[in-house]
Order: sequence, then C-alpha cells, then structure tokens
Amino acid sequence: MESEFIALAAAGKEAEWLRNLLFDIMLWPQPMPSISLYYDSEATLSRAYNKVYNGKSRHISLRHEYVKQLIADGVINIVYVKTNKNLADPLTKGLSRDLVKDTSFGMGLKPLHNKVTNDENRYVGILYKSILVKTVFWVANRLKPINDSSGLLTINRTGNPVLTSLSMGIVWSASLSEEVQQTPVILQLLDSRNLILKGEQDGDSENYFWQSFDYPSDTLLPGMKLGWDLKTGLERRVTSWKSLNDPSPGDLIWKIERQGNHELVMWKGSTKFYRTGPWNGVTFSASSIKPNPIFNSSFVSNEDELYYTYILVDKVVFSRTLVNQTLSLCQRFVWSKATQSWELYTSVPRDQCDTYNLCGAYGICSISKSPVCQCLKGFKPKSEVYVERSQGCVRTKPLNYSRRDGFVKFNDLKLPDSTSSWVSKSMNLNECREKCLDNSSCMAYTNSDIRGEGSGCAMWFGDLIDIRYFQDSGQDLYIRMSASELDLELPLFELATIVSATNNFSINKKLGQGGFGPFYKVNLKLASQKYLFYLVTKFTYMAWQGTLVDGQEIAVKRLSKISEQGLKELKNEVILFSKLQHRNLVKLLGCCIQGEEKLLIYEFMPNKSLDSFIF
Repeated sequence: MESEFIALAAAGKEAEWLRNLLFDIMLWPQPMPSISLYYDSEATLSRAYNKVYNGKSRHISLRHEYVKQLIADGVINIVYVKTNKNLADPLTKGLSRDLVKDTSFGMGLKPLHNKVTNDENRYVGILYKSILVKTVFWVANRLKPINDSSGLLTINRTGNPVLTSLSMGIVWSASLSEEVQQTPVILQLLDSRNLILKGEQDGDSENYFWQSFDYPSDTLLPGMKLGWDLKTGLERRVTSWKSLNDPSPGDLIWKIERQGNHELVMWKGSTKFYRTGPWNGVTFSASSIKPNPIFNSSFVSNEDELYYTYILVDKVVFSRTLVNQTLSLCQRFVWSKATQSWELYTSVPRDQCDTYNLCGAYGICSISKSPVCQCLKGFKPKSEVYVERSQGCVRTKPLNYSRRDGFVKFNDLKLPDSTSSWVSKSMNLNECREKCLDNSSCMAYTNSDIRGEGSGCAMWFGDLIDIRYFQDSGQDLYIRMSASELDLELPLFELATIVSATNNFSINKKLGQGGFGPFYKVNLKLASQKYLFYLVTKFTYMAWQGTLVDGQEIAVKRLSKISEQGLKELKNEVILFSKLQHRNLVKLLGCCIQGEEKLLIYEFMPNKSLDSFIF
C-alpha cells in the first residue's frame, strides 16, 4: 500500500503543477475545477480521505498531509474505479491505446456550472466519451450535488455503492433493500452503458444486486426498460432535467400507465400532457406502423413485468431518447458521423392534435382541417363557439343503453384515452362486440392486437376522449350508437373474405334462394318453439353457407344484381332486423357492399329455420 500511496502523492504533485501552469497561461475557465485522479485501491483512497494518519512511517505521513491538503484546496479529487478491461488504474498500470480508442462511454465526477445561480456543482455521471459533444445520459446524485471540490465513490462494508464528500458526508447511495450477502462485489460499467453491482465471481450472469438502468435520469437508452417490475413494485420512469445545466428532476415525466389497456403517457407536473395510445401488438396506436430502419420496439406485459423497450438494428449506431424540459418534448436522437452531431429522428408531441384532450369528449382532431377539432359522425358540438370546442361533442340521437344499440366503425384513429378500459387477449372481435353490447357502460371496442387478421378485445367505458385522425396509420374503432344510426354502423366485411369463406359462392355451399313473395322466413335459433318471427323482404336473393378464418360458420345472403331495390332498401332491412331483438332470432353479423355486390352476413344455424319444423 505504501508504494501506491507514494504514487498517489506523486500524481497529485504533477496535477498541482499542471493546474498552476494552466492558470498562469490562462487556458482554463474560471473558477478552475479540480483535476480528477482515478484509482483502483480502496484502502489507499480511504487513507487519503482520512483526516488522521495512524501509521508509523514518517515519509508516508508527510505524503498523507500533502495529498489531504491538495484535496482540501480543490486541486485534486480522487475517484475509485474497479480495474476491469479499459477501467485500469492510470497511475500504476496504464491504458491500452486500443482500449481507450474503442471506449464509447465513460463515467466520473463532472462539474456543471449553473448560469442562473452561478454555482458549480459536481455530479457522478455517465456520458458518451467518443463523440465531440459532451452528452450525459445518467446522473447518480441529481437530487444532491456536491458543492465543493471533493468527492469519492466507494463500496461500503454492506456492499452498497456510496458517494461522499468531505463537507457533506453521504450525498448518494444505491440504497439496496438489504445487505449484499455475497462478497466481494464489484461496480462495473457494461458495454450496454449500464452501471451494475454484482458479485465478483458472477461472471456474465445478469443476477445484479443493483443497476443504473433501473433508475433512469432524463434519457432512455437502447435496452433500458420503461415500466414496472410487478414483483417488487419498482417503477422505471424517465424524468427531465430541470434545465440544461441542472440535472435535478424537472416536472416532465415519461412513464407507463398501469390500466386496462396500457400506454405511455407524458405528464407535465400533475397534468397529463401527451399519450401514445395503447400498444397494438406492433406499435402504439398513435405511431406509424411502417418498418423502422433504426430501432425495433417491443412491449412486454405479463404477471412479472410491464415495460416498453427498444433495441438498435445496427449496434454501431448511437441513439437515445431524451425527455426535454425546455422544449416540453420527448425526442429521439441519432448520432451522425458525417456531421458529428446529434440529429433529431422524431419527437412528440408532433403538432397541435397531439395536445392531450384538445377536442373534448367524442371530438376528433384532424390536423388537415380547419378548425382542427371536429365531431365524430353521429355527434354535434356541445358548443357552437370554436374557442369552446374543448367541451367536446354530444350525440345527435340518444342511446338506448341496451342491445338495441349498435356500433359504427371508424377508421384511421388514434384510440381513445385508455384510463377506463378493459382488455382480453383470448376473445375475438365478434365476442368483443357482444360483450360490449351487453354492458351499457361500454362505449367502444376493437381488436387489442392488429397483427394478422386481428385478435383480442379492448373495450372503453364512459366518454371517449383524446381521439385524433391518422391517415393510413390509425386503427379501427367501433363506437356505440343508437339503433337509428345502424345504417352507418354495421360491421363491414371485405368481399374477398366472403368469397373465400363460401369457396367463391360454390354450389355445394348454397343454402337456397328466394324472390318476390309476401314473406321470406328468416333463420331462427331452435332454442324454443314458443316464438316465431318473419321478416318481410322484397329482395331477390340467394343464400350460401361459409366459414370464416377464425372458424365461425356464417350464412351469407347475396342480393341479386338484377333486383330493382337498391342500397336504401338494403339499409331499411338492416334497420328493421336490428329492432327485432330476441333470443330466438338469428344475429346479423355484418354486411358487404362492394361494387355491384350487396351481401348480408348472419350467424349460421345448423338446425335450419324453425318454420321447417312447424309447416
């Protein structure tokens, strides 16, 4: 230890000479910060910061007094690093030039000058090192900066990383929930830029006692998780710096809301500022579903964890997501080697329509229209005054709040605020519709996962707010409407879907046909013989049996192209059918109006119509 302390004193003397030189030739900003010396001997560092030397060697005692005075005068500060790869002790071992060149990040005690208070505080931070622009992405003691020239990061006897200063004592610690049982431990900065505490013998195991990725500052890096550890209750959220030179927490927060249909939300203080919309299996509903060449996003929701993360497609690329207090934005940057600068890739909020709940209940924001706040079809403004459009919209026709209501399909939407929502991954869209229809509080539904043909069920309860229009990127949403609006609400099937289900209207699938006559007896469920219903029709039609891709059997009523009746009569039949709500009446599932084709899709009853058993 004596030789190491002699080396420390010698390095301190060189640092003092260098500092005086820079001061004399005026090449250093004022006030002049102390010079950081990195050391890997905890025993030597402890002795350096100890006010009393208890040893018997006089020449070590003299050097102890000298080093202690250098620290007190702010000439040097000593930072502990664990010798590992490129984090070798520069005083005794030296660094490989190749390792220094390849290092893309570093950590240490960094000074920040606050232009408002004219103070210079010191923080332990991690930053990109191989780029020209100093970019700090994690700060340990953002709540309690060091206001003098001292600072020491060590691991204490209980295995807890601790940052101390001479005048302030402990300014930060990892605050482990319990003492580390396994010793010895090391504090290591990984290539992923994650600072971890682990057992020295754990090798590449990811069984960490503590990691900086669990406590983000204002930046979300690739591989970091934004969300919740549901087993421990730990929440990982990103909080802005208060200002450019003040890393203390600002009031802009980026987090996952735990609710029925989870989504990312940006808060400004206690006010909801922006939200992404819920995850749809590919991305968030307010994001583009087009392939991304820079990064891949993923969302995990299970019994143990709930989080969002992203990874880079090209590992050589530098990218970061920053919550910017000054601009009130969440920004994603990519480092450009050509310009040697951070280039903005995307940011939110993007425009006026991203403002949370700008148009009120049942209002829809469309950035291409003037005014941007409109009402969904079937609704009218609650107030005709434009400045009061945030009051939202009201229905033109009241609901029955029963199965006599229906649903209108709206396309290309950012899905509503999901605070009052419910999700089932096992239900299909038709089951979702039935469940929503049975609940008078349910105002809308859609697939929770849009991959493939769509799956899962998401339902919304109460007023629908914060909806916007996204051409080619939004999602379908089925909104509850009065039965009198049913001509607009019936779920639409693609013609190709029906052609496939019926084997191109194969003769083997044909159920029958009908034409002009006083009555056409509709298919009835053979659940009871107490009731019998007839539906008057004037259409010439043929009927086929079919099977959808999800296995549901359907009956397809294909209206004749030579029929004199048109779309209006078709809508009238649909309206009439919707009003005949009864357990013995077959359900109308949807329709297809495409070109000259007019199709009605019913559920298929294998027992045929009740009339075949009566007449």
